[in-house]
Amino acid sequence: MEEQQNNSKFRIWISALSPVFLLLILLLVFVKFGPLGVFKSSVPPIEKAFIQRVVFSPEHMELEVFNDGPEPVTIAQVLVNDAYWQFEMLPSNTLNPLEKGKIEIDYPWNDGDFEKITLISRNGFTFEKEVDVATLTPSFNVFYLKTFALLGIYVGIIPVLIGLLWFPFLKMLRLKWYSFLLSLTIGLLVFLGFDALAESFELAGTLPAAFNGIGILLIGFLLAVLALSAVSYKTQRHTKEKGEHYQALMWGYLIALGIGLHNLGEGLAIGSAYAVGEIALGSLLVIGFMVHNVTEGVAIVVPLTKTFKQIKNFLLHLIVMGVIAGAPTIIGTLIGGFAFSAALGVFFLAIGSGAIFDVSFDILEQMAKGQWLSIFTVTNVLGFLVGLLVMYLTGFLVV
Repeated sequence: MEEQQNNSKFRIWISALSPVFLLLILLLVFVKFGPLGVFKSSVPPIEKAFIQRVVFSPEHMELEVFNDGPEPVTIAQVLVNDAYWQFEMLPSNTLNPLEKGKIEIDYPWNDGDFEKITLISRNGFTFEKEVDVATLTPSFNVFYLKTFALLGIYVGIIPVLIGLLWFPFLKMLRLKWYSFLLSLTIGLLVFLGFDALAESFELAGTLPAAFNGIGILLIGFLLAVLALSAVSYKTQRHTKEKGEHYQALMWGYLIALGIGLHNLGEGLAIGSAYAVGEIALGSLLVIGFMVHNVTEGVAIVVPLTKTFKQIKNFLLHLIVMGVIAGAPTIIGTLIGGFAFSAALGVFFLAIGSGAIFDVSFDILEQMAKGQWLSIFTVTNVLGFLVGLLVMYLTGFLVV
């Protein structure tokens, strides 16, 4: 009996692995004996190198280079502003596919100058990077750590907490305006969702092709939607037992989480702007996001205005939600300032947009259950449009 079971398991493994084994043989035959060799001999090699970052230190530049192509790339020469300069490349002058390297150049750059850097491969391919304003790259120390953290507090935590202060006014409004406020919240969230998604697409376009930015975006977006959908399903089951106030509380936390992930992306933008010397842009982003993010506090508290009296320790919950929504901005500024990663930025922005869209759909679904087609009343449509308009107008401050 035991021998039959072992034979059965063996047949299962054979049937599962045999297609994989045959595929490996096919790939081996194609690479060794197929037409690949003919194409390689008749077509010039495809070389791609990507200068990911330029780090400036006194009398010195460091280039972070990534091989984005299918062939090894050997860097033979380096030009800075059309002049050849000696360089040292680590770990070697040749980068294999998907390998990273660093190029060290002793170069007397001047603060505020435009720098054009060109790499020339052994086969004559060129790869360029332009730096509009050269400035000393911040190094990780206590001073810059405090500075970037303070920027995050200015942009994230304080504005969101200020927005929460509208709660006493919102709770005094008549009950008939509750749907209007929920619609306004959906308008705010949908705008934020599309904003995060657009930023994610834009950042994905700056990634090396080998990183597959769209794939990172899709994984992050669907990860957020599926995870929060599972949370929403659990929440709806508990709502029947714990009451409507529990649903409202969960909405508040989910909205805060979605906004927090979105704000992490804002922090990345601010930190990276300061890190590459775009001080004016960074300052404008801080001012714009400060005003822009006050409206996010409104989006968090609106679902709570109807049932707040039933929620224990309500004030504490409100403060925690504000921190969840605002604190990721601090993390974003630190990452952007010291170790900016475009791939990480795409991932977090995609998660933020997915979370925001999922929460918006949940609120919309609950409104529809209250009264059929109630979401399409003049009052609710007006609330939705007002939410979009508020985010649009405050967005001008960011620009």
